[in-house]
Amino acid sequence: MRQTYLIEACTGQAIDMKANQTITIIDLEGKQVVDFFAESKETPDEYLSTGVTIDCNQSLALQVGDLLYSNLYRPMFEILLDDVGTHDLLHPCCRPEMYAFFYGSGIGHPNCLDNINKYLQKKRDLIHPVNLFMHTRIHTDGSITVEQPLSKAGDKIVLQAKMDAHVSMAACSVSQSDCNGGQCTPVQVILEDE
Repeated sequence: MRQTYLIEACTGQAIDMKANQTITIIDLEGKQVVDFFAESKETPDEYLSTGVTIDCNQSLALQVGDLLYSNLYRPMFEILLDDVGTHDLLHPCCRPEMYAFFYGSGIGHPNCLDNINKYLQKKRDLIHPVNLFMHTRIHTDGSITVEQPLSKAGDKIVLQAKMDAHVSMAACSVSQSDCNGGQCTPVQVILEDE
């Protein structure tokens, strides 16, 4: 079985996955960040944790073969293929308060927190997703800068589910910085059986 979804710029999408299914996220035009979050379908209050993923992989970077872990230290996804190799595990979803802090106003601005929450069973006040294709540079003094993503048109990442999961994603809405190369664009998602 193969299902294809289009996530328009500044919107979101939810997909239910079974263990061993793969999900391919494609940056159609290049330089577009995708906020990727998931909850376990079998264990209440179990969800994708970037902090635990950093802990278990002992790395701030992701590479092919790495696992994405839940807050209960269980594998949720494995990276099977990655055209880009640069993703962010540090930043929370953009939300109105972030737009107000950095850009003066967040009222009515589309944002990843709202787009992901729209598809979740319960509303979360703060979500730390895996920010696919996001390029966060960590400097030797500990400071960070968000730079233009390295992804080009057609670049993709493929993840395999290690458990049944409810996945919610957002095509990031930040156009005021280099986060999405200054312009928000759509992404394509393909769900396939093993």
